[in-house]
Amino acid sequence: MTAAAVPQPRAEHEPSAPAARGRRSSLAIALLAGALGAALVLLATSRKWAEGTASVAQGSLSQSANGDDITGLPGALAVVGLAALVAVFAVRRLGRAVVAALLALCGAGIVISSALGASDKAALEEKASKVSGLTHSPIHDVAYTPWPWVAAAGGVLLLLAGVLALGYGRHWPAMSGRYERAGTAGTPARSRTRRGAAASDPDRPEELWKALDRGEDPTEAPARQEAERGA
Repeated sequence: MTAAAVPQPRAEHEPSAPAARGRRSSLAIALLAGALGAALVLLATSRKWAEGTASVAQGSLSQSANGDDITGLPGALAVVGLAALVAVFAVRRLGRAVVAALLALCGAGIVISSALGASDKAALEEKASKVSGLTHSPIHDVAYTPWPWVAAAGGVLLLLAGVLALGYGRHWPAMSGRYERAGTAGTPARSRTRRGAAASDPDRPEELWKALDRGEDPTEAPARQEAERGA
């Protein structure tokens, strides 16, 4: 009689199907939210946030101020946050947690500074003073646009990306830092170069996007390798 096949137990570190889906979803959401959030902030800060009327000797003159005139903090934090989003995949362990925290802080800073700038008229008063030649020239009929809140929404998306990176980032793949030595295994360097060029590196960012488009879990392979090393 043929012995019945004994089912192999699941590796201790191999993620379950729901966990794998959660990691894959968190990676996709973080990338999309971070990129979209930074783009919204940079777009919003270049648009008009406030307008009003300055009193001058000849009558009145309308003045306007864009987001960068009112506060340059949201735009600067958006650039830093976008850089942190990319850097998340270049570091591991504690470094990844630090970068993820920086990303979340950038998002929170954008939300706060944008909300404060939504009712700030200091930039309009400064422009009115330059036009009128007075030190403290009043500004009248001040009106605000929705663009500060668009910037704040972008900050929320960056904050979300940072929170996801803090919660799930330790399971995400990182950019490959492994290089084969020239004289290992007696294999000619030219053969190894051709073989490395033909094979795709699963840790490269473009391969992560391709794996997500195919519905695959880019975090599954590193987890399996850790399980095999621990076996």
